[in-house]
Amino acid sequence: MKVAQSSSLAQQIELSIRKKFHKTIFSPFAKAVSTYKLLQEGDRVAVCISGGKDSMLMAKCFQELQRHRKFPFELVFLVMDPGYHTVNRKRIEENAKIMNLPLTIFTTQIFDVVDQIQKSPCYLCARMRRGYLYSKARELGCNKIALGHHYDDVIETILMGMLYGGQVQTMMPKLHSTNFEGMELIRPLYLVREDDIRRWRDYHGLQFLQCACHFTDLCQKGSEGEMTSKRQEIKKLIQSLKKTNPYIESNLFKSVENVNLSTVIAYKKDGKRHHFLETYEKD
Repeated sequence: MKVAQSSSLAQQIELSIRKKFHKTIFSPFAKAVSTYKLLQEGDRVAVCISGGKDSMLMAKCFQELQRHRKFPFELVFLVMDPGYHTVNRKRIEENAKIMNLPLTIFTTQIFDVVDQIQKSPCYLCARMRRGYLYSKARELGCNKIALGHHYDDVIETILMGMLYGGQVQTMMPKLHSTNFEGMELIRPLYLVREDDIRRWRDYHGLQFLQCACHFTDLCQKGSEGEMTSKRQEIKKLIQSLKKTNPYIESNLFKSVENVNLSTVIAYKKDGKRHHFLETYEKD
């Protein structure tokens, strides 16, 4: 792609976030940052880019937010290469050029390690990725890492926990790291819908990675096809329930904001389990 064409597309992408997709993407992005207090003055944020649509859009939204910032903060657009095939890494780099994102890339051997694991390789991969990102971000002077999880990830996690984990929990908008003191994880796409991210992607004709691991190899083939997983089952279940209840998604999201402990049999707080019988006779 010629430099002039790339520059023009970058401008179109930025303009679309300000105009066409302002209400559905940038506004909820900024709302999440404000509502959950995801940024403070002086923060240096490692915006973690996997090469997928979500993290790439998050990076552009951060750039836009920085242009209109109410206080100073710094951004590092961080890419970890866990052992991508050459074509996948090249796609990330080319998309970054198109979108005017100055990347900081570092390499690990996570895929080689995970390839040797038969049980729960995806879980191990995710844990290792998180650890490496925290470590590199801290090395670069960052106090926060930003991940591209969106609204749909949140509600799917709630339902997955209930149906497959036997627990009520959610994906939090921010978390203190337990292994890297002083580091924090934030999720600024928390209120952005996945369908709107897809619309933004398709509007510009962009092609991103979905999962480039050695188990699926979907991205090497240029596909964003669905993977068979518990999360995909939950996605389909939510869509099915939505046919009879159009508010199912918002109700799932609100359910973890409206927990009534007086009607809960038991709950955990700071690792300690509490049962309703502890205070039942005192009420």
